[in-house]
Amino acid sequence: MADYFISEDKTLLDIEAIQEFIAKTYWGDGRTLMDVRKTVENSFCFGMYTHEKKQIGFARVVTDYIYFGYFMDVIILEEYQGRGYGKVLIGHMLEHPLIKNLKTVALKTKDAHSLYEKFGFNKIGNSKLWMSIDRQKLL
Repeated sequence: MADYFISEDKTLLDIEAIQEFIAKTYWGDGRTLMDVRKTVENSFCFGMYTHEKKQIGFARVVTDYIYFGYFMDVIILEEYQGRGYGKVLIGHMLEHPLIKNLKTVALKTKDAHSLYEKFGFNKIGNSKLWMSIDRQKLL
């Protein structure tokens, strides 16, 4: 049996732990507890937990549930890093029925390109940050 579980139940999220971690990142510098609560309220969220319901990781998707999804705030709390939880969380998100049929999934990253490339994300044009999985054929 796995030593974790993943849930979309927002009531399980440890908002304080998530905010504390995000506020220290290059993309979330200064994000307040109120900011995190509001983003959780307005996003499709994934929490990763120990069986005792302690927060391991978090990620959210801003989406229209048909065409586009934007992965944001994909984190593994510091004490759980280096154990492969990030890969498990991203894989779970991409296989979720509400996400896997989206035409385009995008994200921005400054330093995790090689991780996301393993899941089929590609750099967009000359951008140093933007990546996507694009299933919609426009040409």
